[in-house]
Amino acid sequence: MLEQTSFDVIIIGTGPAGLQAAIHAARKKVSVLLLGKPEKSSLFWAHVENFYAVSGMTGQQMLNIGREQAVGFGAHFLEEDVLQISNRNALFTLNLESNITVDCKALIVATGTTRKKLGAKGEKEFLGRGVSYCVECDAGFFRDEQVIVVGNASAAVGGALTLLDYASRVDLVCENLDVTDALKEEIKKSDVIIHEGTGIQAIVGKNSVEAVVLNDGSSIAVSGVFIELGARGVKELVTGLGVQLDEQMKYIETDKKMATNVSGIFAAGDICGPPWQIAKAVGEGCVAGIGAANYAKKVGKGE
Repeated sequence: MLEQTSFDVIIIGTGPAGLQAAIHAARKKVSVLLLGKPEKSSLFWAHVENFYAVSGMTGQQMLNIGREQAVGFGAHFLEEDVLQISNRNALFTLNLESNITVDCKALIVATGTTRKKLGAKGEKEFLGRGVSYCVECDAGFFRDEQVIVVGNASAAVGGALTLLDYASRVDLVCENLDVTDALKEEIKKSDVIIHEGTGIQAIVGKNSVEAVVLNDGSSIAVSGVFIELGARGVKELVTGLGVQLDEQMKYIETDKKMATNVSGIFAAGDICGPPWQIAKAVGEGCVAGIGAANYAKKVGKGE
């Protein structure tokens, strides 16, 4: 459990970019919280051969060492996903999957960019015509309509709860709910209709989505299908704060100090684009960590 809920710098992502950012920010003598689940980092499963001065080490070993270093400099860790981010009065407030709320003066996004596909028939054909991978981006297009969310982790559950403010009916399809007890209780108490123990085999319609077919052959009439597999998409959450993406809407744009166009928000690693290399992630994490720490100190002084 956290002993404090307010930090100078919060870093989302526990890969090499996030860890390096945590190390450098903590060394600047500011309070640092790092959020995320180590096993979600692509480095966790990798065998490293082309990183400077490292040979024969697994990615998991590197992450463990990086975490120990960050903790040694005073950083705090919490293995939770972020469900919502807001900013007010020079502070960023983050709602986590266990119903904990934390805030910070500076925020670093270092989460990678993987977007999992469902693989169901009709998914590709109806992309942009009812199929979406981003609740925050597209919820407004489905006001007073029936929608369905696919997925079992915080991305899907958080997305389904968000859609209750827009859609007339929200269904959630998953094999099994894999979220914290607090989030599981919240979704089960809500108006979301949960279909657990099944999946979607097809998305059907004419010019746009009209229904989904479940694994048992039954169908549900919907006009929107939100595919949210994995953790809540932090890139989508920060775009709601005005963070600018590149022309292809894939990566977060930053300056040489890894600062975004929104004051106080920095980014590093794969979320900023290729090449997908540890060396790039570590370098950007270093710069972002220093920049975020300096920014937090200025805010603390009222500058």
